[in-house]
Amino acid sequence: DMYKHPSTLSSFAALKQYGNIMIPAESGELASGLSGEGRMAEPENIVAFLEADLESKLPLKGKKILVTAGPTYEAIDPVRFIGNHSSGKMGFDIANEAASLGAEVFLIAGPTHLKAKNSLIKVVDVISAQEMYDACHVYFNEVDAAIAAAAVADYRPKFVADQKIKKNTVEFSIELEKTKDILSSLGAIKKNQFLIGFALETENEIENAKLKIQKKNLDLIVLNSLQDKGAGFKKETNKVTFIDKNFEIEPMELKSKESVAADILNKVILHFSKS
Repeated sequence: DMYKHPSTLSSFAALKQYGNIMIPAESGELASGLSGEGRMAEPENIVAFLEADLESKLPLKGKKILVTAGPTYEAIDPVRFIGNHSSGKMGFDIANEAASLGAEVFLIAGPTHLKAKNSLIKVVDVISAQEMYDACHVYFNEVDAAIAAAAVADYRPKFVADQKIKKNTVEFSIELEKTKDILSSLGAIKKNQFLIGFALETENEIENAKLKIQKKNLDLIVLNSLQDKGAGFKKETNKVTFIDKNFEIEPMELKSKESVAADILNKVILHFSKS
């Protein structure tokens, strides 16, 4: 009777008018001894309602995103390799942010101590540029967007020694060959995927980034400059400039890498909102 009372119904109507969301009462035996509508929803139903409501508001729910992160190591012999100083933090922050926004994430990660923080992230561990190339091509066709944040080696030793090269007085040289260009290969086969690349430059930054957009068929490039204090490898912060395929340039302030990751994912959300 209380649940059906006009004052109760008008209170419910006012609460809804103010934008509140109502979890409906359930039917069953009531405290008065009567049976009918008015029981508080069971705890598991309340939790399910909350989860469904939260998920419905995640902007990347239902999207699949490929992210690459970290360095690659190119073997010289079983002990030594050619590598770089990338920690993988930028890529992992992007993957974590994408997952927190509801996306299913495929994270192709080079050697790093970092761990993914969300169950929506499937981590594929790789070591070399060739392994990263192969892994990217396994998942690319099924994703809606790809963000290539890894620092992939441009060259690798042409010949890899089977045994550890011993130290001696005789000089030796390492002949290098180019690795496969992962980003170019994805740009060549992309259909509707939103493809984002990174560029780390030390000179002619803007012009080099624009050329990369054209050559690799990118939708957006995230430009890093080693000239900027607080940016680059093994830093907690980054300072980037966004350049889209129409050469619109948007410089950003120095921020934490988590904040930069959020800015990048906002570009992805904006793209999907327009498509």
